[in-house]
Amino acid sequence: MNRTTLSLIAGATALAAVTGFAAVSAPDAGSATERTGAAATLPVERTGLLCPRPSTSELAETTYTSFTPVTRGAEGEGTAALRSAAEQSAPDDATGKGEQDEQDEKDGEQADDGEQDEKDAGKGDKDAEGGKESAKGGKGGTADKPVLQLREPGKPVTEDASGADAPALIGTADGRFASGWTAQQTTEVAAGTGRGLQGVACTAADTQFWFPGASTDDSRTDYVHLTNPDDSAAVVDIELYGKNGALKTTVGEGITVKPRSAEPVLLSTLTDEKQTDVTVHVVVRSGRVGAAVQALDDELGGDWLPASADPSGSLVMPGIPKDATAVRLIAFTPGDSDVDLRVRLASPSGMITPAGNETLHVKGGMTAGFDLGDLTRGEAGSLVLTASDGSVPVVAAVRVLRGKEGKQETAFIPAARPVETRATALDNTAKGTTLSVTSPEGTAQIKVTASAGTEGGTPATKTYTIKSGTTQDVEAPVPAGVKGTYALTVEPQGGATVYASRTLSSTEGGVPFFTVQPLPDDRGMVAVPDASEDLSVLQR
Repeated sequence: MNRTTLSLIAGATALAAVTGFAAVSAPDAGSATERTGAAATLPVERTGLLCPRPSTSELAETTYTSFTPVTRGAEGEGTAALRSAAEQSAPDDATGKGEQDEQDEKDGEQADDGEQDEKDAGKGDKDAEGGKESAKGGKGGTADKPVLQLREPGKPVTEDASGADAPALIGTADGRFASGWTAQQTTEVAAGTGRGLQGVACTAADTQFWFPGASTDDSRTDYVHLTNPDDSAAVVDIELYGKNGALKTTVGEGITVKPRSAEPVLLSTLTDEKQTDVTVHVVVRSGRVGAAVQALDDELGGDWLPASADPSGSLVMPGIPKDATAVRLIAFTPGDSDVDLRVRLASPSGMITPAGNETLHVKGGMTAGFDLGDLTRGEAGSLVLTASDGSVPVVAAVRVLRGKEGKQETAFIPAARPVETRATALDNTAKGTTLSVTSPEGTAQIKVTASAGTEGGTPATKTYTIKSGTTQDVEAPVPAGVKGTYALTVEPQGGATVYASRTLSSTEGGVPFFTVQPLPDDRGMVAVPDASEDLSVLQR
């Protein structure tokens, strides 16, 4: 095997570790690629995304959106399609969990009779809970028909779905559509448990997830949604950690997620302990899944809780709304070591230390919750946590409330990964969107591009400077003549590391509906070793 082939195999292997699967081609001599030292930075040529089932409420109105930015060097053909997660008819007996679906349905009835009605109806049609529906391409012979398919890079497409039949989606993109492919689902629930605006970005499959901020309290109905994109079953363990350590669970081990299907797991069915703050650890024994927590409150609305960034001694939760009326921090450190967290708020004018919450103590292996009050006090802000001992890793998230008592809504902001090359937020409108960017250490420059709208418009671009230690709610560009919703793509242009989030908001019946999505890097570019590089470098 020659050196060129080996180098490309090494590059593809590195990419597979990021996206779950990958394909790269040798760069042509005249191709549009960026080079750093001996490596060429090439667009990803294949990627996958998973979207959980949006809601079990008949009042839910969901919009799925898909978008790929125009990427230099991404040319030729390709597709990007999201399809309904389809139920597999053959049971998976390997794990001995064949009755898990039925048990979850029974337990779900105790928590929410209305939700059980939907599950029972779905069971009659062989539509298993958690998105294994036939409504949009399930077992009923239309499984190969996409729910949503892109037509061209640079222009988002949408598809609407009503009620509890909106399915979980499994998708792949390749060719010119793969690099930077992003999908989002946004759901409005007018009334009932979890009423409000619920948004979540679709994510790639992985083998481990941390969710600080979940709950098994009586007022909460929290689900872990697991989606398996592969043709073989995945086996998953769910570990729960409360204020005194690991919670005793009954059926949290060896949960089977059937091939190309989705499975919601109600947290209150895994343990009898009622805890206000719970950290959920999803570990995949076999295969890989997508995972997200749906946190629904009887009085305070609800939203999706995405996974926290990997455990680290330094964490950033970007874009806490300036009109937040209550902020609660939930933190957890794996292992036995305690840690003291230095707490700072990156405000528009610089870093400040919240009075009375300068340092917070987190015990090893135990979930800790801290009420920070109206932390932002009318100004944009991002929470920055630094462990006193950098060798002790932490995961964290904040629960944010907006509105006055009796008319409050909830959103969650987990610790986010930085925007390294590019990140995109979907479903934006000129009046209902807030883009927040923070640079905790050093001044940074960013470029923000507003795409064409789903129904027309001309893209627009602006550049911004984010001063060191600040958070800015930037006045994002709006496409000229825009019709429909549009994408906002953030690209660092130099300087320090930045983190970003996007808030969608509206007011319904005096209640401030809102949802916040962190913007992690889209991982749409990969450094491939130059064909002339000595392979021994790759083998070290």
